[in-house]
Amino acid sequence: MPLPPTSGPADRVHDLVGIGFGPSNLALAIALREHNATAAEGDRLDAVFFEKQPAFGWHRGMLIDGATMQVSFLKDLVTMRNPASEFTFLQYLKARGRLVDFINHKTMFPTRVEFHDYLEWAAERFTDQVRYGAEVVAVRPVPGDGPVEAVEVVVRHAGRSDELVTHRARNLVIAAGLEPVLPPGVVAGERVWHSHELLHRAGALREPRRLLVVGAGQSGAEVTEYLHRTFPSAEVCAIFTKYGYTPADDSAFANRIFDPEAVDHFYAAPEDVKRMLLDYHHSTNYSVVDLDLIDELYRRVYQEKVTGEQRLRILNVSRIAELDAGPAGVRAVVEFLPTGERAVLEADAIVYATGYRPGDPAALLGEVAEHCLRLPGGGLRVERDYRVATTEHVRCGIYLQGPTEHTHGLTSTLLSNTALRVGEIVESVVAARTAAAPSPYALSG
Repeated sequence: MPLPPTSGPADRVHDLVGIGFGPSNLALAIALREHNATAAEGDRLDAVFFEKQPAFGWHRGMLIDGATMQVSFLKDLVTMRNPASEFTFLQYLKARGRLVDFINHKTMFPTRVEFHDYLEWAAERFTDQVRYGAEVVAVRPVPGDGPVEAVEVVVRHAGRSDELVTHRARNLVIAAGLEPVLPPGVVAGERVWHSHELLHRAGALREPRRLLVVGAGQSGAEVTEYLHRTFPSAEVCAIFTKYGYTPADDSAFANRIFDPEAVDHFYAAPEDVKRMLLDYHHSTNYSVVDLDLIDELYRRVYQEKVTGEQRLRILNVSRIAELDAGPAGVRAVVEFLPTGERAVLEADAIVYATGYRPGDPAALLGEVAEHCLRLPGGGLRVERDYRVATTEHVRCGIYLQGPTEHTHGLTSTLLSNTALRVGEIVESVVAARTAAAPSPYALSG
């Protein structure tokens, strides 16, 4: 269906438009500001960002009290690229009056609540460049007969569903974040949640009798711990197909897979080596749990066996075979896989901690996507500087932050190399503009 007519400042062409304003594009905004602070006037880059949330937020539904980050505070928005920046986590602590207190705390891993406050603190300084409540609904080439030198970004603003506004850009950076994943056939509802909704949903529960949690990764363990602690009268059942929670491998040598040079190694490796590395180091990020949390859950299970009041049940090597959800609760048939034995559990709610996946950037790109090159396996071909490879018909830059694990490795959706990645994107945009020859098709902006 064709889009309705649009209105907007179509005569202005931004150097860059960012889709999404989570940590990745926030880090990009910082890198752009720092570039502009030292660049000659003619080399400065103009950028605007569109974020569909009404305000800055990053996994708000999982800001569990006491839960800590799984990466060092030094892997913040900027330190790895520019330790002297005014946007480092240490500068945030100084501004909040907690620098000495944090040092005395003797930790490299702040709580998730504190790190989110750091992100908000940084985001507040870019309100002039970010449009919140703005959903990008389409990207299309600027009309013309020649190569695509710029794109039109079509935006729907909250509260104005019938009005679409067009913005033009010579470069596009897509950082739309991750999409929550539910098992096939499972539909989210009042009693069926994905873990990212935890804190938004759990407050509505009134003295639940039983709660179910599906998933053996960090989120699953955190949800289980939180529900068990928050509802002292409820039975909490953790259900997963593993025999037990697997500890995350955060040892010093394994963590080298997140080093900046590991991105270079991964990018240059043959496809079979890429797959081997992803398989080898799966335990650093996927379906694994911090050992301290595993020990805490085991301590609770054991203590309840001692007291004879078991509320925390670990239903391992099991799966949900059937699920019926209604307005008052859920009815789950749980199958014990070794024997096929089944049990029926009635519960007030079920939480699926079943992970996330990157969104498909091609879905936004419309006919521009037809000119994006793909690898033999079907994934987008992404250059080392995170620019999508295109045919010669597309000359504008399309960059990805997130869905590049197949080309750049495990850090693609993580914070570890975000500060460096955005610096590389800025350098690429600047280099491409410098190298561009004058064209009769060039747009004025």
